[in-house]
Amino acid sequence: MKTPAKQIGELVKATRKSLAVTQRALAMTSGTGMRFIIELEKGKPTCQLSKVLTVLNTLGITIRLAAPATDTLSASRLLISNAWQRRLASLGR
Repeated sequence: MKTPAKQIGELVKATRKSLAVTQRALAMTSGTGMRFIIELEKGKPTCQLSKVLTVLNTLGITIRLAAPATDTLSASRLLISNAWQRRLASLGR
């Protein structure tokens, strides 16, 4: 299974190539460096988010974000709350 970082990197590389843009040109037009573009395309998971978003925008790639459904959100909050309670209990608080 590919990580999201790998998927983004592959999409960036494929889009860049389909536009016949070099890594150097993409780095210059997005205000990043060659090393950053290379690492992003390889799927480095610790790439700086703001730079990733800039590169995606430069290539015309869009992202869609959606909040979870209300019942899913409530369940997530309950899980987080329970986890914190267990953690605090383990610390004797």
